[in-house]
Amino acid sequence: MRDDNTRNTIIFGVCAVIILLVYQFVVIEPQAKRQRAMAAQRPAAVAMAGGAPGSSGGAPVISRPTAVAATPRVPIVTPALKGSLSLRGGRIDDLYLVNYRQTLAKDSPPVELLRPEGANHAWFADLGWTGANVPNLPTAQTVWTLASGTTLEPGKPVTLTYANGQGLTFTRVISVDDKFMFSVTDTVANTGEVSISLAPYGSVQRQGLPQGLGKNSVVHEGGMGWLEGKRQPLKYAKWEKDGTRPAHASTGGWIGITDRYWLTALIPAQSEQIQGQYRLTRAGGLDIYDANFVGQPRAIPAGRQVSITTHIFAGAKVVPVLKDYQTSLGVEHLDEAVDWGMLWFITRPISQFLAWLYGLVGNLGVAILMLTVTVRVVFFPLANKSYESMTKMRKVQPAMEELRKKHKDDPAKQQQELMELYKREKVNPVAGCVPMLMQIPVFFALFKVLQVSLDMRHAPFVGFVKDLSAPDPTTIFNLFGLIPWDPGTAPLIGSLLAYGDPPGFLHIGIMAILYGVTTWLTTSMSPPAPDPMQQRIFQLMPIMFTFIMAQFAIGLLIYYTWSNLLTALQQYVIMRRFKVDNPIDKLIRRVTGKPEPAT
Repeated sequence: MRDDNTRNTIIFGVCAVIILLVYQFVVIEPQAKRQRAMAAQRPAAVAMAGGAPGSSGGAPVISRPTAVAATPRVPIVTPALKGSLSLRGGRIDDLYLVNYRQTLAKDSPPVELLRPEGANHAWFADLGWTGANVPNLPTAQTVWTLASGTTLEPGKPVTLTYANGQGLTFTRVISVDDKFMFSVTDTVANTGEVSISLAPYGSVQRQGLPQGLGKNSVVHEGGMGWLEGKRQPLKYAKWEKDGTRPAHASTGGWIGITDRYWLTALIPAQSEQIQGQYRLTRAGGLDIYDANFVGQPRAIPAGRQVSITTHIFAGAKVVPVLKDYQTSLGVEHLDEAVDWGMLWFITRPISQFLAWLYGLVGNLGVAILMLTVTVRVVFFPLANKSYESMTKMRKVQPAMEELRKKHKDDPAKQQQELMELYKREKVNPVAGCVPMLMQIPVFFALFKVLQVSLDMRHAPFVGFVKDLSAPDPTTIFNLFGLIPWDPGTAPLIGSLLAYGDPPGFLHIGIMAILYGVTTWLTTSMSPPAPDPMQQRIFQLMPIMFTFIMAQFAIGLLIYYTWSNLLTALQQYVIMRRFKVDNPIDKLIRRVTGKPEPAT
């Protein structure tokens, strides 16, 4: 029977590896090639189709610098942003985040947030008016006149004007603060002889997606808003599948498009009755994602004017900044743009505590270690009971094996004798599971925090760990950098070994190995499963999890490895107290040559 179990375990492991390799070559690689081909073909397809539909008038795809230079502009300069707004359409469509870099390189350019329509992967914010039977309303092709101001800076707004020649004069005053918030006040003056009706609208539009965007299954990317008194997320994949969604009737709220760390959102007046909607249109192979709102129509009698102020958030999802805007502007739940997950009631306080620790020590890696210790201390009593129960189970394991052998042909008698043994030794098999189950939600919440925390991005720790949000850059296949060779260049399996985000499935760094070793250590300290086949599966689990966790950010690996070490230490102390043999003592005996303890 044991030989069969060994054979089955080997077959299971071999089959698992074969399936993973086949999946990589048959599914992952072809998908990646198709995505690269589509990304390369999209500009040509859009150009042949006359450009994406909308207000650009069907211009072909051009380079970003060409798109910026094609329209008259007003510079934007703030401590947090730089770029320009286009006088054609009066749009905010050229924006960089000056305090965040694209890569770790010293000469890396700042993160690009918005780019003009006409360029590949355009992303911009647009405001205006809509109304039936009202001619010559300003559109994306309308060139506004710069009436006052030369550069948009904090405390220095600019004023744009446009007269439609039909008795309507439009005035747009745009201001910006020192962080990420624009304020746009639109005024319509009716100098004609008849009353008209206009409704304000706003749109955040994204034309095509960069490769890899929206593929993160842990953190939300796509449409995001707070409408009808609740969070209204829409992932890119579902957006593509469902197309245009029904509108949400809401009083105030906000709507926009978010990436993992960045957000562009429209915030209408919070007393305004709006219809917020996610739309999807397609042209020339290009998906156009549009998060928009339309306000209530306003009657503008002859000789009168109306004004409306809309705010546009365009920047990084820094939680304290989002909360400040909630207070100062009276915006509901703007910090819901951060994907707190289903366990938000745990994730939020943990995130705040981690931020506090980071501010205290100035190193996020150290803050993660301190957070781990804090969590272990909080759960110490529960974990202690759990490990005590598991240690007792391990201590009576030989007696349990004897009972199973003795009554192997009588399951009922075997179970009865086991219950008597548990009662006699005061062992509760369930007691070790319940405390651990109670800790699972906290561990999931911690996982989420480390995924969504903007502080993790490009945050160094020590040594080779330059970016806690990126996968481990080292790999076992070049001895962690000692051999000057890039495993990604290997024939046939190079894609499996390559470093990236995510890396190839076989890219195993030093932190992943340490995580696997510590996982094996904690697993080996637990009571063995009664069935030999189950024992072998549990022995394989640390290896499987090593490959799985190697795909994640190194900050997560540091957290879980450190947590495993603390767990192993706690288990070791308890096992020593109950005089139960453990893997650490076995290793010490092997190194020192000490004899096995008497049983």
